[in-house]
Formats: sequence, C-alpha cells, structure tokens
Amino acid sequence: MSDLMKVSSNPHVRSKTDTSSIMLTVVIALLPAAGFGIYNFGLDALIPILVTVASTVLTEFLFEKICRRKVTIGDYSAVVTGLLLALNLPASVPWWIGVVGGVFAILVVKMLFGGLGQNFMNPALGGRCFLLISFTSIMTNFDCDAYAGATPLANLKSGEAVNILDMVIGRTSGTIGETSMIAIVIGACILILMGIIDLRIPGSYIVSFVIFLCIFGGHGLDWAYLSAHLAGGGLMLGAFFMATDYVTRPITKNGQYVFGILLGILTGIFRVFGPSSEGVSYAIIIGNLLVPLIEKVTLPTAFGKGGARA
Repeated sequence: MSDLMKVSSNPHVRSKTDTSSIMLTVVIALLPAAGFGIYNFGLDALIPILVTVASTVLTEFLFEKICRRKVTIGDYSAVVTGLLLALNLPASVPWWIGVVGGVFAILVVKMLFGGLGQNFMNPALGGRCFLLISFTSIMTNFDCDAYAGATPLANLKSGEAVNILDMVIGRTSGTIGETSMIAIVIGACILILMGIIDLRIPGSYIVSFVIFLCIFGGHGLDWAYLSAHLAGGGLMLGAFFMATDYVTRPITKNGQYVFGILLGILTGIFRVFGPSSEGVSYAIIIGNLLVPLIEKVTLPTAFGKGGARA
C-alpha cells in the first residue's frame, strides 16, 4: 500500500528531522566552545569532558538494559547532556565529579521520569545544580594551571575592573565552556541557521536581563558593565543551549517570550542581589518548573471557542 494511503493517529503533519539529527547538530554546535575550553585550560579540560560524556551514555545504556527497555543512546541526547554538563564544570575538578554529575543527570533527572521527553528539567543543569549543592568548594574552585583567582564576574561584583576583551575572547578563568563568548555565539549561529532554535527565548532572555541590569544594577546604561555581564559567566551558554531545550521550554510562542523574560529577571536578581556572582543555572531550573503554568496561561483559545460573538 502507498504511504499516502496509510491512516494513523495525529499529528498528521510530520518533519523529516528526527531526534538524532537534532542532537547531533547540537553536539556539533557545542564543539567550538569545547575546543576553545581545551585550548584555554589544556588537557585538564579534556578529561572532564570525556569522562562526563562517557558516564551519561553508559548510565543510559545500563539503565535501559537492566529495565529491558529499548536502548536509545543512538539519539545522542545522552551525549548532549554529558557535553553540556562537562562544559559547566571547572577544569580543575577531579574526574569522579563528572561521573557523579553524569549519573545523577541521566538516572535521576531523565530516566526515572520516563526518559527523553518526560524530564521536567534540563538534565545537564539538574546535574550541575546537584554538584553545586553537594560539592560547593570543588565546583567553585576555578584555579588551574592556566589561571588563578576569582572569575571576572566575581571581580565585577566586588567592584574590581575586568578586561572585557579577554572575556569576549575567553582568556579568563571559569567553567570549561562558558569563557569564550565568541565560541558560544558561533555554535548558536549553527543552531539558528540549521533551524534547530530561534531567537524567541534567547532574545527575550538577554534583552530582559539587560533591562533589569539598567534599572537595578546600580550603573545605569553603562555599556562596559553590561558587556561584562553578557560576556561573563554562563549567560550565553545557558540562553542558547539550555533554555532552548525542546523538552523543558514552553511549546507556545507567547509562552516562550514569557519564559525568556522570566529567566532574564531571575538571572538579574541572582547576580545583582544574590551572594553569588552567577545565577543562570538556578534561573533556568526555576523556569523549567514553571513551564506548565506558563503554558496554561499562554495557551491560545481554540477556534470557535471563547471571544466575542456577533
């Protein structure tokens, strides 16, 4: 029988793009940030990347084998989770930190809730926040062979001067994948040009964050201050690679704008009023938890229901 004659349940409009191709594109888009991280921090950055990716893939494989479920590591989602988690780790972390974070991200955040498409928060961020809470001193130690001392955002928060050009290029301390704004933007451009993401969430996230800083940051429209905040920390990595996660973002267009604005405000609150100089991870996690409410509020009215009648 011709494929045109087959009858099945909705949705009837389908795309040739599958999960594997989407996830593989995300992996490719993350390579500039990962490559620069290895260049910036040396082989100390390569070991956490390899160990963390291996732990996420192996955890998903073993869980599905033990539970006699279909093995899904071929969709590359576990690779994306491991790579994102690794890029959010300091280069100085011991190798077992990547293993603990990878197992938690896949086993607890993803697989125990049903696997890909069922997790209620981004697995990589869930793993990172778990590590931040459990091993705070290790996760906030950015001293390595290449750099020593506080991150540029920490210096900025304490009122010290920072080199914005170094922050944009990535010649600073920080986590493996967040230092180079240029490398992250190159990866983001790949995702946008391939149609994997659009600018609704990242754009509303960044714009609302800048507006919040202008109002509450205490520096007004100070371009140097704003540029330092945009180039520093995990803002760009979070905005383009984690806030846009298909599973944990709103599906409604208006909801995506609301989601982005919420993330910008939360990140601003954490950075300006919080004790830490960062806040992207917790902002996105809180936003993930509020996605069902955002979708409920922004769900469009069905045709023929509600509204004024003639």
